[in-house]
Amino acid sequence: MLILGIESSCDETAASVCEDCRVIRSSVVSTQIEEHKKYGGVVPEIASRRHCENILGVVRKSLDDAKISLADLDGIAVTYAPGLIGALLVGVNFAKALAFAAEKPLIPVHHIAGHIAANYICHPDLEPPYLCIVASGAHSHLIEVLSYTKFRVIGRTRDDAAGECFDKCARAMGFPYPGGVHIDKAAESGNPSAFKLPRPIVAGSEFDFSFSGLKTSVINLLHHAEQKGESINKNDLSASVQSTIAEIITDKTMLAAERCGYKKIALAGGVSANSGIRSALSAACGDRGFDFYMPEKQLCGDNGAMIACQGSYNFIAGIRADESLNAAATLSLDEI
Repeated sequence: MLILGIESSCDETAASVCEDCRVIRSSVVSTQIEEHKKYGGVVPEIASRRHCENILGVVRKSLDDAKISLADLDGIAVTYAPGLIGALLVGVNFAKALAFAAEKPLIPVHHIAGHIAANYICHPDLEPPYLCIVASGAHSHLIEVLSYTKFRVIGRTRDDAAGECFDKCARAMGFPYPGGVHIDKAAESGNPSAFKLPRPIVAGSEFDFSFSGLKTSVINLLHHAEQKGESINKNDLSASVQSTIAEIITDKTMLAAERCGYKKIALAGGVSANSGIRSALSAACGDRGFDFYMPEKQLCGDNGAMIACQGSYNFIAGIRADESLNAAATLSLDEI
């Protein structure tokens, strides 16, 4: 079984061919980071235009690298939600046209399900059910993975996601976009106990996240220091921010695992590349005797391989779409 996966939800145009659910035959990613860096974040209109320019070449190269033609495919999978609506529409409409022209089934894939599926590529032994923490620029979710295609969201962010918190704190410290990687690097030389930062709690929702207060605290700390003419050690502050976010994510995940009876824990999403979070979750799972899974760093960010992988399981489950498939900027994983 060969499935082509197409991803265009934000600022990466990506395509991949997956064989038999977990074997990646090709993976091509065209990133726009350098272009968006000058604006301090992703500009949706620019992202959409670049997807239009790049998608044909990216898909063609993914097929060439896999040494196959359109006729060899069993289906075409595409991210349809959530994400930047203009960016999503480029991928969805391209996939619809390609599927129609090639007379292949069209397979809709939820972006978050794709991030979860990145772990299947790296861990052949991982099978549902298990608990997954998905952390990215726009999402911080605790998800029960009931099967390859069925999910239950038990915790989510109420405001800023972990990735947003990293990026906004980094921007306030003067780091370029994307800021999370710069905080991770600076934290290597910093003292995580140098600053006492808040750990917000969502009243009445023990598995939900809130990172807005942490972000605001860091921004205020920097502004007050600037007004007083004082300098802040960026390495120490980076280490403190990273340690705090890692602690919040780890504590929530361990609580959910114990309450819900899970002994298999997975990490996914763009923020899963952060070394502090990877280390904290791995240590906590080891202390409790839990099995822990996380994707290789090159599969943490947006990519076509995760969409092709999840698309393969959707294909097996009989999940299809027709020409009426539309993109959705927001759509909870447990609504599909």
